[in-house]
Amino acid sequence: MRLLYVLASYVLFAVLFPVLSVYRKTRHGLLQRLGFYAPGALPAGAGPMLWLHGASAGDLLALSPMFGPLRERFPGCRILLSTTTNSGYLMARERLAKQIDGVVYAPYDLWGATRRAVRAIKPDLLVLEYTEIWPNLIRAAKRSGARVAMTNGRFSPKNEGKYRLFFSLIGNPLRDLDLFLMRQEEEAERARSLGAPAERVWVTGNTKFDALSVAPAAEDEALRRALGLTESVRVLMAGSTHEGEEELLLTVYQRLLPAYPELRLVIAPRYIDRAGRIAALAREAGLTVGLRSQENREGGQVVVLDTIGELARAYRLATLVFVGGSFTKRGGQNILEPAGQGKLVLFGPHMDNFRDSVQVLEGRGGIQVRDAEELFQKVSELLAHPGRLVELGDQARAVVGQISGASRRNVEYMARLFHG
Repeated sequence: MRLLYVLASYVLFAVLFPVLSVYRKTRHGLLQRLGFYAPGALPAGAGPMLWLHGASAGDLLALSPMFGPLRERFPGCRILLSTTTNSGYLMARERLAKQIDGVVYAPYDLWGATRRAVRAIKPDLLVLEYTEIWPNLIRAAKRSGARVAMTNGRFSPKNEGKYRLFFSLIGNPLRDLDLFLMRQEEEAERARSLGAPAERVWVTGNTKFDALSVAPAAEDEALRRALGLTESVRVLMAGSTHEGEEELLLTVYQRLLPAYPELRLVIAPRYIDRAGRIAALAREAGLTVGLRSQENREGGQVVVLDTIGELARAYRLATLVFVGGSFTKRGGQNILEPAGQGKLVLFGPHMDNFRDSVQVLEGRGGIQVRDAEELFQKVSELLAHPGRLVELGDQARAVVGQISGASRRNVEYMARLFHG
């Protein structure tokens, strides 16, 4: 059955390669994706090699709270990150460089590419984030003698049938994993039902909660100036927006301006290559626009945050926050990040990928709205009651503080794989 997957993966790769070569998320790093590394690309040294993989920038940030505990429990270790997307790779190099020893593109899940990657990297531990189940990579790591762990584990209930069919055809890769560190008990039970050995499954929580609170720093004021925001303005910040949401937000903002002329709208698109399009939409609506990359110190009614890695700190400058991906079928984005900055958070009806976050935050500093009309109504009410905004923001920060600690729990379980 493994042979079936090996052959099928090559056939699928041949079909998809033209798309992967031009798609903005995957068009760079071809040699590394095939398991070839230039001299100096991989960290040298004698300490344990810890290979942590996350598909996107957000996934790598969710892994980042484990870096410190890993270095404590694995003295002299080398931490190598791998990622699938270009944005993840760039973010890691720019924002996480001081905390890690290297970053590479993850190999395609091909028999040859994964074997070459594992031979070059020589991991002692491979950590896979969320549902990054790659059978060839897992098998190659296990054959090399590495331990393999899943963190922030989740298996979508709507895809459970697909997993069962897939595993029945290729052989169950979950049996090769040494450790399943799941976010919630229901997800742990789902992992067991899919074939994960029960004695290897533990509920430890979600490490992304540990990275949410950012203390005030000098960079805050520098970022405020770069965005052209003065102390006197109030800021509606829209984070991680997707195609189709900006038009709705601009309409809501225009309706708010007569009552709140000092209000500014900061839009941080999920993909920064859409910044020009968003700026054009705002100008077409008759609004003045600034771009973070141009450091528009004169300010604009609308400011587009078109840089990578600054959103978490930018949230600190907000009066209130709307998180995107929730007015589209994308399934939401991280609503707990602004909550960790002590900000009230609004989000739309489509939060399928962040149900756990909604359960944590709704009614305690988080407000779900049905559509743009309700967003307008809620923002209007909240801006009229500044004290209520502060109260709800404090609630949000407190909730985030109560659910932290998963990173250290995860590392303790990983250490047991080596020390018993």
